[in-house]
Amino acid sequence: MQGNEACVEGAIAAGMRFFAGYPITPSTEIAEACSVRLPQVGGHFIQMEDELASMAAVIGASAAGAKAMTATSGPGFSLKQENIGYACIAELPCVIVDVQRCGPSTGLATAPAQGDYQQARWGTHGDHPVIALSPSSVSETYTLIIRAFNLAEKYRTPVIFLTDEIVAHMREGIEIPDPESLEICDRRVAGNDGAYKFAYRVPEGQIVPGWKPFGEGERYNITGLFHDYSGFPTNSNAMAQEEGSRLLDKINNNLADIIQVDEYKMEGAEFAVVCFGGTARAAAFAVDAARELGIRAGMWRPVTVWPFPEKELEEKLSGLKGIIMVEHNYGQMLREVSRVAAGRVKVEFIGCIDGTIIEPVRILDKLREVHENAK
Repeated sequence: MQGNEACVEGAIAAGMRFFAGYPITPSTEIAEACSVRLPQVGGHFIQMEDELASMAAVIGASAAGAKAMTATSGPGFSLKQENIGYACIAELPCVIVDVQRCGPSTGLATAPAQGDYQQARWGTHGDHPVIALSPSSVSETYTLIIRAFNLAEKYRTPVIFLTDEIVAHMREGIEIPDPESLEICDRRVAGNDGAYKFAYRVPEGQIVPGWKPFGEGERYNITGLFHDYSGFPTNSNAMAQEEGSRLLDKINNNLADIIQVDEYKMEGAEFAVVCFGGTARAAAFAVDAARELGIRAGMWRPVTVWPFPEKELEEKLSGLKGIIMVEHNYGQMLREVSRVAAGRVKVEFIGCIDGTIIEPVRILDKLREVHENAK
């Protein structure tokens, strides 16, 4: 199965029944597969006129109660940002797949890159909650897109699925899990006793409101403005503070549930190769080769790339003599790793922005270098 195909099959297994998108390399296979598969399971596919409209359609579908998804690449991801912010403040769960390619602008449309990492966190304006996940294999694409929908539904927020051309166009054999074994989360539905009631009121002891979908008997307002409990705009500074803080807290207060990290041969490692997404393939190969040379190397990979798993990285620092950050950009996750390391462990960097891939030998050569320098 191709990575993009696995993305669609996993999303359908999670309950996705609405897709709106606009074709763009290297994500087009996702739209193509959705156009075929969704009608087969009673869902709906629509090709919109552009990426802005695609994101707006997804918001509308989510408000009506559907699990909804869109897919794009870098230029389209930029165009979706305003409506992603709208989904954040309106608390409309959805999944946005960004298959990263080499940029900026149109760049190299068919070449791999990971240059949208910082955009996934800071792309839309204002202080807003963000969850972003990044798979490193076709098999993980299937299971992780299910997790993306689960987190979106549980915390009523957009979730960004930050894949890349390497994983999206890779074709591997995978084992489809038994549907009965899958954990599937649905948003909490709560009635609010009639018209114009408190659709955004959060019960005591909880942090995410429940509501009935549009069309199921309750009337309330949805807006991109700070709003009161009924969804209507408010100019209250106190209410804006309360709402803005809650939007951030529902992510920041649940990091243990949201953050996921993958470690490869990190037990006893003195040198850590940090990477994410498709770059992990070369990194793992280089770690194996380094171990054969007597270099105690391991790979540390955030699966949840936002929020950045700083506590989990912090716990590894005491045993390390060096970190090598490897990513297909000019140092975007490097900023987060360097911030956490804070000079306690030297951080080296391997980047790539020319549309080629980072080969294992390049990582192995750097591991040899830092190993020699640490003697």
